[in-house]
Amino acid sequence: MAMIPKETVELIFETARIEEVIGEFVQLKRSGSSLKGLSPFNNERTPSFYVSPAKQIFKDFSSGKGGTVVTFLMEHESFTYPEALRYLAKKYNIEIQEEEQSVEQIQAASEKESLYLVSQFAQKWFVNELENTEEGQHIGLAYFKERGISLASIERFGLGYSPNGRNNFSAHALKSGYQADNLVKSGLSIERTGGELVDRFWGRVMFPIYSMSGRVLGFGARILRSDIKAAKYLNSPETPIYHKSRVLYGLFQAKQAILKKDRCYLVEGYTDVISFSQVGVQNVVSASGTALSKEQISMIKRLTPNLTMLFDGDAAGIRAALRGIDMVLEQEMNLRVVPLPQGEDPDSFARKLGAEDLEAYLKENELDFISFKTKLLLEEAGNDPIKKAALIKDIVGSIAKIPDNIQRELYARQCAVQMDLDERLVFGELSRLREKHLKEQPTQTQTDTQQQPMEVVQSPSIAANPNAATNWKHQVQEEVILRMMMSRANLVIPFDFYDATGQVFETDEVAVGLYIATFFLEEDELMAFENPLYRKIFEESVSIFQETDTFPEEHYWTRHEDSEVASLAADFSTEKYVAADWAKRDVVIPDREKLIKRHVTETLLRLKRNRLDNKIVLLRDALRDFSHAEEARAKVALISQLIAMKNALDGLLKRIV
Repeated sequence: MAMIPKETVELIFETARIEEVIGEFVQLKRSGSSLKGLSPFNNERTPSFYVSPAKQIFKDFSSGKGGTVVTFLMEHESFTYPEALRYLAKKYNIEIQEEEQSVEQIQAASEKESLYLVSQFAQKWFVNELENTEEGQHIGLAYFKERGISLASIERFGLGYSPNGRNNFSAHALKSGYQADNLVKSGLSIERTGGELVDRFWGRVMFPIYSMSGRVLGFGARILRSDIKAAKYLNSPETPIYHKSRVLYGLFQAKQAILKKDRCYLVEGYTDVISFSQVGVQNVVSASGTALSKEQISMIKRLTPNLTMLFDGDAAGIRAALRGIDMVLEQEMNLRVVPLPQGEDPDSFARKLGAEDLEAYLKENELDFISFKTKLLLEEAGNDPIKKAALIKDIVGSIAKIPDNIQRELYARQCAVQMDLDERLVFGELSRLREKHLKEQPTQTQTDTQQQPMEVVQSPSIAANPNAATNWKHQVQEEVILRMMMSRANLVIPFDFYDATGQVFETDEVAVGLYIATFFLEEDELMAFENPLYRKIFEESVSIFQETDTFPEEHYWTRHEDSEVASLAADFSTEKYVAADWAKRDVVIPDREKLIKRHVTETLLRLKRNRLDNKIVLLRDALRDFSHAEEARAKVALISQLIAMKNALDGLLKRIV
C-alpha cells in the first residue's frame, strides 16, 4: 500500500476526535472528565470502557486493550494501521495522496486484508453492473424500482447486480490481479472440479453486508429468475472476515440514528431495513435471516439498551419472536415487541403507512414481553387448564433469566396481575426456575446469590505479558522504569552518578531517558529488560535518541502503529495503579516531578540489587556442579564480588530513602 506522509499522519491525529469516532460504535456517557460505556470487546453488564477526550486515548479494563483512536479501529474493525488512518482521513475530509495498488501489492496483502480488498472490489463491480449496463438497468434496477426502493436508498445501502453468466465476476477479478484462492475464501467464487471458478451469486440483485465502520464483509443476494429451482435468498458463507452471528444488516447505516433515538428496531430481512430507513425510521437493523445471536444483541446494547422487536403476523414470525426474547432478557435489555397485522411484513407495512403513521403505530402497539407472550399464548391455550399452566411456566421461565433482581420482581408481580394468580405461586415458581438457571450457568449468575470476594487485579500491561518475566518484582520495577522512558524521557534534572562502592563521583543535569539508558547500556548483561515488549520499546527509544538527540514524547507511543505498544502506552497514561500494593514490591510510584530523581534512581538501584541477588543464588547453586577446585575458587571469588556490590547498593538505598 502507498505510504502516508508523516505530516498527513500528524494532521489526522490532531484532527480526529476519539470521542466522536468511538461514539459511533459505543454509547458513551459522561463520567467526570472521561466518558464511559460498555466494552465493545467483551460482553459485560457494568461499563468498564473509558475514553479520555483530554488525552485522546481509550482504555478497556475488561479486556486490557487501550490506545488512540487508530488503535481502537485496528482492534475493533481489524484495520491495518494505514487502513485506520484512511478511514479517519475520509471521515474528517483530509486528503491523502493515494496511488493505485499494483497487482504485486494486492498479492502481498495478508489473508484478511486480501478478503477485505476483494469484497470491496466486488461491491464496486456489482454497483457498476447495476448502474451502467443494459442488463443491470433492465433487470436489477427494474426489480428495485418495483419494490419501491429509491435511487437514494440504492446508493445508501450500496445495492448492486450480479449479471447472468456463470463466471463474469470471477473472470474479471482474476484479470484485475486478485488470486483465485482469495476469491474462493471470500465466498464470491466456487471452485469446480478441474480448478474452474464460477460465480456464487450470478443472476441476482446484491445486498452488501457491512461492518460497523463500513467495510464490506459479505453479501446477501436475491434470485430474480422464476424458472429454476434455487434458494430465493443466498448469503455469503462463513469466512475469516464474515461471521453471520456477529453481523447485523444495516447497522453501519443505522448506528448514528440508534444513538440519537436511544432505541433500535429489529426486523427480519434486508428489504425490511431499507423500507423503514427510506420512510425515515433509520434506527433499524436486521439479523439477516439468521437466528438472533447473543453477539448481535451485545452489538445493539453497546449503542442502546432499548430494543423493539418487530415480527410478521404469521406463525413463523411469532416463533421467531419467542426464540429471541429470552436471549434479549438475559442481557438486561429494555425489550418491547410489536406484532404486525396478519399478512403484513415490515417492508410492506412501512411502504403502506409512511414515516409519520409508521412511528405512531410502533408507539401505540408496542408491548412488554409479558403482555406479548400472555396475549399470544392465551389464544392458543384457550380454557385448557393444562395448557394455561404451561403458559404460566413459560412466562415465568423467561422472567427467571433476567439478571437484575428488581426487574425480576416487578415482572413477576405484573405476571401475577395479568394472569389473575396469587403472587406466592408466581414467586414460588420463579424461585425454583431461578435456582435451576443458576446451577446451569454458575459463572454468569453467581453475583445474584452471593457477593463475589474481592480480588487483586494486576496491571493490564503485566497481565497481557504473562511470560515476559519470571520474577514479579522485577516485572513491576521494569514497568515503572519504562513508564518514565515513555512519558518523561526528555525532562532534564540533576542526577547523581555512583562508583562501584556506592559513592557519588559526579552530579550532572541530564535527561531522564538518557540517565536510564546509560544505566542499562553500561551493564547490559545484568540490566537488560526481561519483558520482550519493554525491551523493544526501550531499544526503539534509544535508537530514535541516537538519530535525533531527543527521546520520543508520550504521544509518539500512544499513536504507535504497533497496537500492543499503543495499548501499553494507554495503560501507563491512565495511571490506574494502587500505590500501596506497589510499595510492597519495592517500588515507589513517581507521582510528583520534584521526586522523579529519587524515584528513578531508587527503582534502578533496586532492580540492579534484585538482579544481583538472583545471580548470586544461581552461582551458589552452580557450585555443586564444579569438580575442578580452581573453577570453584573463581566462582566463589565472583560471588564475593557480587555480594560486596549488593551490600554497597543496600547502603546506598538506605541513604536515598
